[in-house]
Amino acid sequence: MPYFGSEETVKELKRALSNPNVQADRLRYKNYITKVIRYMTQGLDVSALFMDMVKASAKVDIVQKKLVYLYMCTYASDKPDLALLAINTFRKDCADPNPMVRGLALRNMCNFRMPGMTEYIEQPIVAGLRDKASYVRRVAVLGCAKMHSLQPNTEIDGIIVNELYALLRDPDPVVVVNCLRALEEILKDEGGVVINKPIAHHLLNRMKDLDSWAQSEVLTFLLRYHPRSDDELFDVLSLLHAFLQSAHAHVAVATLRLFLHLASAHPAVQADALLCTSAPLLATCGAASRELRFTGLCHVQQVMRSQPGLFGTHYKCFFCGYSEPTYIKFRKMEILVELVNDENVALVLEELRSYCTDVSPELAQAAIAAIGRIARTYSEKCLDILTGLLALKQDHITSAVIQTFRDLVWFCPQSTAAVCQTVEACVDSPQDSEGKQTLLWLLGEHGEQISSAPYVMEGYIDGLKTELSSAVKMELLTTAVKTFLCRPAETQDMLGRLLHYCIEEESDVCVRDRALLYYRLLQRGVEETRKVVTGPKSDPSMSVLTGRQEEPISQWASTFNTLGLLSGRDLCLQTAVISAADQPSNSTGKELLPDVTLSSPNDTEEEISLSLGPPLSHETFEKMWLDLEILHRQTLGSPRPRTAPDTLQAALQLVKIQTLAFTPGDTVLWKAYIYTRSTGTLILAELLQGDPQAPGSDESLVVSVKQQPVNQHAIRGFASILKSVLQTLNVDSS
Repeated sequence: MPYFGSEETVKELKRALSNPNVQADRLRYKNYITKVIRYMTQGLDVSALFMDMVKASAKVDIVQKKLVYLYMCTYASDKPDLALLAINTFRKDCADPNPMVRGLALRNMCNFRMPGMTEYIEQPIVAGLRDKASYVRRVAVLGCAKMHSLQPNTEIDGIIVNELYALLRDPDPVVVVNCLRALEEILKDEGGVVINKPIAHHLLNRMKDLDSWAQSEVLTFLLRYHPRSDDELFDVLSLLHAFLQSAHAHVAVATLRLFLHLASAHPAVQADALLCTSAPLLATCGAASRELRFTGLCHVQQVMRSQPGLFGTHYKCFFCGYSEPTYIKFRKMEILVELVNDENVALVLEELRSYCTDVSPELAQAAIAAIGRIARTYSEKCLDILTGLLALKQDHITSAVIQTFRDLVWFCPQSTAAVCQTVEACVDSPQDSEGKQTLLWLLGEHGEQISSAPYVMEGYIDGLKTELSSAVKMELLTTAVKTFLCRPAETQDMLGRLLHYCIEEESDVCVRDRALLYYRLLQRGVEETRKVVTGPKSDPSMSVLTGRQEEPISQWASTFNTLGLLSGRDLCLQTAVISAADQPSNSTGKELLPDVTLSSPNDTEEEISLSLGPPLSHETFEKMWLDLEILHRQTLGSPRPRTAPDTLQAALQLVKIQTLAFTPGDTVLWKAYIYTRSTGTLILAELLQGDPQAPGSDESLVVSVKQQPVNQHAIRGFASILKSVLQTLNVDSS
C-alpha cells in the first residue's frame, strides 16, 4: 500500500473497489470498504470513491450497508449531484423485506443535510410511521423531527402531527417516548406537545413499560397536565407513588417534582412524598459518580429548606471522605450545620474540628466558619474548639477564627466576654487583609473589654507605612476613633499621629478623605463624634436562633430537579431583589418569586414560561430591533417606578426578564430596552414614558414588543407579566 495520505492511496482503493474479482470475494470487498471508512475518519479525502461506494450499498450484508451509509452521509454535501443516486438507493432500501435494512436506510436518509431533501424523505417517513416493525416506527418518528429541522420556517404538516399523536398509543414504549420528543420539537413555537387528560392517563398507565430514562422524560412532560378534581388528582398520585422509591435516582427525583407540583394545595401530601424520597436522595449522596453525588447534596439541601429534620438521623452520611473534591466537602459541611441537635452536636463538632487542619486553606476556613455557625446555639463547646485552634499558630486558621469571633459576638452578644478574653490572650495577629480588618473591628467595638486594645492598635499604627491595603487603613481609622471615645487617655497620642499621617502623607484619596472626616468630626466635639461613629449594638436579649425558618415547599418546587438548583440561581435572585429594594419584610420577593411560570389573563388553560438564556450584546439587540416589525403595543396603565435602577433591574430579572439599557432616572422622555425568551422565541421590548407636559399625554408607560419567531400568546403573556411587576414596584415605592 502506498504512503498514507497520498493520492495513490485513493487511486488504489478505487481500482480495488471496481475490480470484479474483489467484488466477487465478499470478505475482501468488505475489507476494502472498511479501509475507506478508516481513511475517512483519519482525515483523508476519499470523496472520489463516491460512485463505487454507492454501488457497494447494493449488497445484502447489514454491516457493509452501515459502513457505506456512513460514507454517503459524510460526503453527500460535497457531491450533491451524485447524492441523488444515494437517495434512490435509500428509497429502494426503505422497501426492503428486512426491517433492519428499512430502518437503517430511513435513519441515514434523514441525516442528509441538503437543500430540497424534504420532498424525497417525506413519503418514506410517512410509510415508516405505519410500518409493522417497531424499529422502523422508532426511526420514522425521530425522522419527523429531523425533517422539520431541515425547514423550520415552513408550515407544520397537520397530517404528520396527527400521525404522531396517534402513535402515542403505540404498543412499543420507545415509539411513545420518541413521539413526545418529536412533537415537542415540531410544536415548540406553539408551546410544545399538549398533554390532555386521555394522553396523561395513558402515559401514566404505560410508565411501568418504559426504561428509566424514558420514565424521567415522561414525568417531565406530565408537569403540563393539571387534574380537574381532587379525586382525579389522588388517582394520579396513587399511580405515581411507586416511582417515588425507584432504584434510579433521576426517576425518583422527577416523580417527586411532579408530586410537589400536583399536590401544591395539599402540604401534608407533599411532606409524605418528601419522606418517601429521602432514601433515594441519600443513596445519591453516596453515589460513585462525583457529579451525581454533588447533585444529590444540592437536592438534599433544598429539601431541608422545608423539612430541616428529615435527614437528622442520617447525619453521618454527610461526613466528608478523604478523597472527595472540595466542592462536595463544602456542601456536606453546610448540610451538617443544619442537622446539628443536642444528640449529635459533640460528634459533628469533632468531625468539623478534624477538617480545620486540612491541607486546603479554603476547606479549613470553611470548617471554622461552620463551627462558628453552630456556636450561635452551642457557644460554650464551640468556643473551646476555636480557642484551641488559635494555638496552632497558622495564619489562615488564625484569620478564620478571628472572623468567626466577629460574627459570634454580633449574633450571640452573651458570648462577647468570652470572645474578648480569648482575643486578648491571642499573641498572633492575622496577616491577611480580611483578618486584620476583623481584629480591628473587634478592638473598636469592644475596646473597653479588651485591656490590650490600644497597644495592639498602636502596633498597626507604627507599621502603617508598610501596609498596602486601603481597607485596613480605613478600618484602623475607625477603630482608633472608637477606642479614643472609650479610652481617651491611652489613645489620644496615637490617634493624633494616625490622623496626621493619613491627612498629610497618605496617597490614597479614600483613606485621606476618611481621616479628614474624623478630624472635622472631632473638631465638633466628642458627643457629636460619638453619635456618628458609634453604630448600633446587637441586642443582648436576642434569643439564639436554633435554625432557619421552614419555607413553604411551593417557594422552591419550581426549581427542583433543574439546573437552576445546581447554580443556586433562585437564591441569588431572591437576595438581589431584597437587597436592592431594602425591603426587610420581603414583600416584593414574595409577590414576584413564586411564579417563574405565569398564566396569561386571557387564557386560563395555557401558561407562559419565561427563561433568561444567553445574554444579548448591544449590537445584536440593535440589529434585530431594526430588522423586526412591532407586533404589539400596549399602554400598561402605570408610570415608571420611582425606584433605584438596580431595584428595577433585579425585579425584572427575578421573573426572567433581562434589562439591556435604560435612560437616567431624571430624563423626561424615559425609556428602557428589555428582552426575554419564551418557548423557543426571543421577545424584544421597549418601555417608553411620554412627556407628561405634552398635551394629551400622561405618565403611563407604553410597551412595544417585537418577536422572532412570532407567538402572539407569548407576547400577551409577556406584557401581562411586565405590567404586574411594574404595578408591584409602584405600590412598594409609594
